Amino acid sequence: MAQTETPTRLEALKEATKVADNITRLIPYRPGKPVAEVERELGITGIIKLASNENSLGPSPKALTAIHDYASKMHVYPDASSFELRNALSAHLNVSPDTLVLGNGSDDIIHLLGVTFLEEGDEVIQAYPSFVRYEAAAILNNAPCHLVPLTSDWVHDLDAMAERINKNTRLIFITNPNNPTGTIVSAEALKRFIAKVPERVLVVIDEAYYEYAAPAPEYADTLDYVRAGENVVVLRTFSKIYGLAGLRVGYGVMRPDIANWLHQTREPFNLNLMAQVSAVAALADTEHLSKTVEMNEAGKTEFYRVLEELGLEYVPTYGNFIWFDTGKESPAVFQALLREGVIVRTGDVFGAPTYLRVTVGTQAENTKFLNALRKVLSSL
Repeated sequence: MAQTETPTRLEALKEATKVADNITRLIPYRPGKPVAEVERELGITGIIKLASNENSLGPSPKALTAIHDYASKMHVYPDASSFELRNALSAHLNVSPDTLVLGNGSDDIIHLLGVTFLEEGDEVIQAYPSFVRYEAAAILNNAPCHLVPLTSDWVHDLDAMAERINKNTRLIFITNPNNPTGTIVSAEALKRFIAKVPERVLVVIDEAYYEYAAPAPEYADTLDYVRAGENVVVLRTFSKIYGLAGLRVGYGVMRPDIANWLHQTREPFNLNLMAQVSAVAALADTEHLSKTVEMNEAGKTEFYRVLEELGLEYVPTYGNFIWFDTGKESPAVFQALLREGVIVRTGDVFGAPTYLRVTVGTQAENTKFLNALRKVLSSL
């Protein structure tokens, strides 16, 4: 007579600690490969990372000074209200301090929006491909997330997104400029879209690359919607142009009543002391900002020239990165570029298997990448 096998204690513990079904559907975020990891794997040095849209000029010198000045105070808890940064942003943006919510990166605000406003039966709409954390906020709160494909020009299809709105829609995410494509929705298109959105819906406009796109005349001033009291949340960050990605500083601008609900759910010390003082200093460093914009514009021009020379299709960008078609399987191009000491981002994770996304860096970094790209594409 066959004996029934008795589960081990470890198996029993694993079975007892199973998580909710929605957690099993989450796909962990895949960050760009760190330089140190590639150096360990390949045994090479002099690697450049153009995968995460960081500022290749580094942080603001004023931010570095602020870090140095406050280093001796790191044993003290930070200001839970981020008073100094909140007021600096208020003056910089011409908005009331009570419209601001600070976070551990703008990802933190996305998470808070899901926790605060999504309940059973609610739905979320976002474009695809776009930033993956919107869908994660929906899944974490058991809300279906509808992924609406971009147009053939890699732009948000706002008409199609409007058609997906129903009585259960609660959050709509619009990334402007979009990541990974670098495209924008125009001020006029956004205005028409928001006019169609029911009162129950919050429109979240993620402007992580705002400072790069703002000079364009067709780019929207979305803070006007907040000032007018609309159901619009604008997200921005210090991780990109300000060069503070390692400190994680993001913020949202919204109507005060919406902000108050997020303050109910956010962690009390979600923005550390060094992040707060560095962001205040970086915000005032207009020289560093200008140098970064100039570097980016020059880099974009060079990228366009070489990509056209190589006969590769690319998408004109409003950010600090380029989305282009290699004509080959991007993982193979990625691996070959790694061996040349260049880290980029593959398009397969965004549903575009022959595309790459590459950050615009310094002139030296751009030259190294473009030379490597020529070599790699000629050999594959």
